[in-house]
Amino acid sequence: MSPPHGGHMNRVGMSPWLRLLLVAGAVVLFTGTALFGYLWYARPTTLTIAVGSLDGEAGRIVSAIASRFTATNASVRLKIVETSSVAEAANAFSSDKADLAVVRGDVGDLSQAQAVVIVARAVALLIAPPGSAITDLRELKRSTVGVVAGESNRKLTNVLTEEYDLGRLGVKFRDLAPSDARRALDSKEVRALLVVIPLTEKYLALVRGFFQQTAKTNPVLIPIDSAGAIAEKERAYESFDVPKGTLRGSPPLPGDDLTTLRVSFYLVAKKSLDADMVTGLTQSLMNARRDLLGEMPILAQVAAPDTDPDAYLPVHPGAAAFYNGTQQTFLDKWGNAIFLAPMIFGGLISVAAAVWKFLRSEDVRSGEEALDVLYAVAHRIRTTQAESDLSEIEREIDKVLQNQRARAKAGDENALDVTTLNIAAHRLQSLIHDRRILLAAPQGAEIRA
Repeated sequence: MSPPHGGHMNRVGMSPWLRLLLVAGAVVLFTGTALFGYLWYARPTTLTIAVGSLDGEAGRIVSAIASRFTATNASVRLKIVETSSVAEAANAFSSDKADLAVVRGDVGDLSQAQAVVIVARAVALLIAPPGSAITDLRELKRSTVGVVAGESNRKLTNVLTEEYDLGRLGVKFRDLAPSDARRALDSKEVRALLVVIPLTEKYLALVRGFFQQTAKTNPVLIPIDSAGAIAEKERAYESFDVPKGTLRGSPPLPGDDLTTLRVSFYLVAKKSLDADMVTGLTQSLMNARRDLLGEMPILAQVAAPDTDPDAYLPVHPGAAAFYNGTQQTFLDKWGNAIFLAPMIFGGLISVAAAVWKFLRSEDVRSGEEALDVLYAVAHRIRTTQAESDLSEIEREIDKVLQNQRARAKAGDENALDVTTLNIAAHRLQSLIHDRRILLAAPQGAEIRA
């Protein structure tokens, strides 16, 4: 007995529900893949940043910026690697333990560093106690100078020693913690202090606390008159004039503009970091600076680094694109996708049409396919062994004929013409009639179909 070919199975032997399930599975798989791809592409990039300072202020600033990045859903997130000093932060960066770092321009190996922003600028202050008669660095002959944060200022003391020949003069430098500075001065263990600080009220107050002062006495600021010559040889430094009255207004300290050296703190990035990512990082940093400036006045010093090709610390291409206004526009990034979108959409339409055709049951076959089905039905009629199969076949024929008549009425050029339908229907009806007679006859009877 031949298998039934009713409306529950289509012409390839697969039920419509199974076909629908397959297509639904394909759609879910495609949608899930597309969603995963989008989320993977749009996910924030997490970068490690090494930061360290003597008082922990640098870590607090970067933590605030990192929190701001999260709050504003920036494209970059920061994972902070805390260190005890700017020298250790530079070492962590150069040893590939961090993607970013806050470094000082004269500390550590910065050969793989490219500048993103200038975080702050620190000024070298050489200060003697009130009442000191020292007015020139060379007058510190055979004296000891206390250096606050000595590890970070090692290069600076070497530069000053070379420029002023302090070794021959017997000047020695001694590392001091901030908490030991005043005691060392009071006990005359050191004759002067060297500190390198941003000129903000917090750090100026720290310096004032190193000395015993009265309303009529001030510490003595010693100029570094050769700052210009040093800056020409050591590009990490620049000559800078501390404005009159910076440390104290009345009586003013310094009493006049004071020449000294200044060095910059940079946020640096690895050369290997993607330029677009660093562009996004730079933009997010500038936005965070604007938002946090009221809480952290030191962020007023955040500025663009030197973008000239011969800058001491080359700027990262991604940061340079932001500062120069040459970052890629929406069309630059997505122009190709926009161009390809209609082609992709057309392809999806074709796929959808194929799916629709796949899902349609056999009652919507083209005229040629319908005629093939009717021819195949004739063979089934001749070979069927059950009256119930003939009834099922009749229902199939009725569906095909009804569909083709409806399509012809709607003007479908691919539908079978009425004459062909009538001939096919008449022939199949005759075959069904003869087969019924044959099946109803006693076993062994011979009836010619």
